[in-house]
Amino acid sequence: MGQSAEFGKFLKAMRSRLTPDRAGITAGSSGRRVPGLRREEIARLADVSTDYYTRLEQGRNIHPSRAVLDSVAKALQLDSGERAHMIDLLENCAPSHGSGAPVQAVRPELRQLLDAVGTVPAVVLGRRTDVLAGNRLAFLLLADFPAMPVTERNLIRWIILDPAARGLFRDWPAVASETVGALRTDIGRHPDDPRANQLVGELAVHSEDFRQWWAGHRVSAASAGSVAFHHPIVGDLVLNVEDLTLPEDPDQVLRMFSAKPGSASADSLALLGSFGASAAFADEAPGAGPARPAPQHQQELS
Repeated sequence: MGQSAEFGKFLKAMRSRLTPDRAGITAGSSGRRVPGLRREEIARLADVSTDYYTRLEQGRNIHPSRAVLDSVAKALQLDSGERAHMIDLLENCAPSHGSGAPVQAVRPELRQLLDAVGTVPAVVLGRRTDVLAGNRLAFLLLADFPAMPVTERNLIRWIILDPAARGLFRDWPAVASETVGALRTDIGRHPDDPRANQLVGELAVHSEDFRQWWAGHRVSAASAGSVAFHHPIVGDLVLNVEDLTLPEDPDQVLRMFSAKPGSASADSLALLGSFGASAAFADEAPGAGPARPAPQHQQELS
């Protein structure tokens, strides 16, 4: 029932963002008391009864067909990622009596790959955006995750709660909201994960931005893009980001950052690599703790 309620909340959030103009509906002369479209308007667009659509939004224990879900998704103008999330919320609503997902491990071959791409920052992200492993350059670029307590080695937690992350990303709101969307997508696939629920609670308590983004039910499944940094050591740089889902474990993602060859960002990334190769992580590196010997290889976090 809990996840069915999340399914209904998601439909309501998607309905509230639509306007009559965007949906091709004549607004009429009467004032609107709710944001977005009314339930009966979505029901009409989806060719279902208002009562049926209302029960969907209320999280009733009903089982819509795939054809009905397709019609609702079309009426709500969901993109492919949002539609997949809607299906996840519906299909993963069965209660679980387990203790959550098992601890994720990184395969030795993947750790070797992280070593091999040492000139390219790379991390392995697991469930809930946990940082499972990474190479030296990734920790210099982002934060010294190995120096953090195990419970804090999480990408979204660092982005939302660490002030250094706000200074590192030149468009922090875009990066942070995108990561919130990725967490929402993960929880849609694994609704009974107590560690995920604990993480959401912690972020909601400490961040108004997170509360607003979470309430919007945005989902994200982006696998490529670019990020602009203002790094405290090498200054401004823009890096391409590629997320590769690992076939051996679809809940692990290899995230790699690269610069355009011959660009100023490529020079800055090379400078950052040479800096870290000498003696220690710098105290002023984002998220870093006390200076310590630089690792000679990538590290797996546990």
